[in-house]
Amino acid sequence: MIILGIESSCDETAAAVVADGNRVVASIVASQVAIHHPYGGVVPELASRRHIEVIVSVVDQALAEADLDPSQIDAVAVTRGPGLVGALLVGFSFAKAYAYGLEKPWVGVNHLDGHINSVFLVSDPPVFPFVALLASGGHTSLYYVTDHIRVELMGQTRDDAAGEAFDKVAKLLGLGYPGGRIIGQMAEKGTPGQIVFPRPFLDRNGFDFSFSGLKSAVRRHVQEYLKDDRDAIPDIAAEFQEAVVDVLTDKLIRGARHKNCDQIALVGGVAANQRLRKRLLAEASREGLAVHIPTIDLCQDNAAMIAAAGYHYLRAGFKGDLTDDVYSRTRV
Repeated sequence: MIILGIESSCDETAAAVVADGNRVVASIVASQVAIHHPYGGVVPELASRRHIEVIVSVVDQALAEADLDPSQIDAVAVTRGPGLVGALLVGFSFAKAYAYGLEKPWVGVNHLDGHINSVFLVSDPPVFPFVALLASGGHTSLYYVTDHIRVELMGQTRDDAAGEAFDKVAKLLGLGYPGGRIIGQMAEKGTPGQIVFPRPFLDRNGFDFSFSGLKSAVRRHVQEYLKDDRDAIPDIAAEFQEAVVDVLTDKLIRGARHKNCDQIALVGGVAANQRLRKRLLAEASREGLAVHIPTIDLCQDNAAMIAAAGYHYLRAGFKGDLTDDVYSRTRV
């Protein structure tokens, strides 16, 4: 089954062609980083406008890369939510019309299911069940995964997502946007432990997360000390990153122990963080756990993961209806 995937939940316009839910034939992502960089974060109105401008060309590029005529696809899968409503509506409305015009089935996909299915687009995918940590700019959640589209939520952030905290701390330090990559690069020049920041919720038995207090600790330190010592920025970045990595690694491994799973997965934009990948691989090896992490291009928002999840939605009997709408937060 050949699925055309479309993704527009935030600031990337993406289209991909995936075969049988596990083979990426083509994947195109149009980034908006340059547009949002001056503002230190995503501006929803600007994101929506850019999606409108490029979505047709992005879909055309994906089909051209796959060497397919639109009539040769079997179905369309598109992100339905969660995300920015204005951005979602661009991709969702386009996908509805595109599938309707081709007389092809289509389905709306939960963005989070897409991220979880990203680990099935690389070699050596996990075997069910496994515990997955989804860490991105908008979400930080721990799931017990028993099927491609069936998951149990074990815990989630009470406030800021991990990726959101990276962006906000980068802005506090005057480093720019997107924060994850910039903090990671700056942290390589610093030493964690020179400044001590809290590890929120690390001492709790549950699997929820909280990064607002960590962000506030960084802000207090910046306000009190940084004006006199700009050279401390690498150490601040290194300690902040280490605090986030400590919490994410610990919760994921404890989650696997709790569910008696020997396989874990790390997905979402924060999964691209090199320090997190290195720490998780080392800690999991000591625990005898198999780790599954997508390639860097599949960690960011992309349409291949949406097509992969859509394949399993369609096989399970789900189909989109023209009356369907997008959603910003609620999982449906």
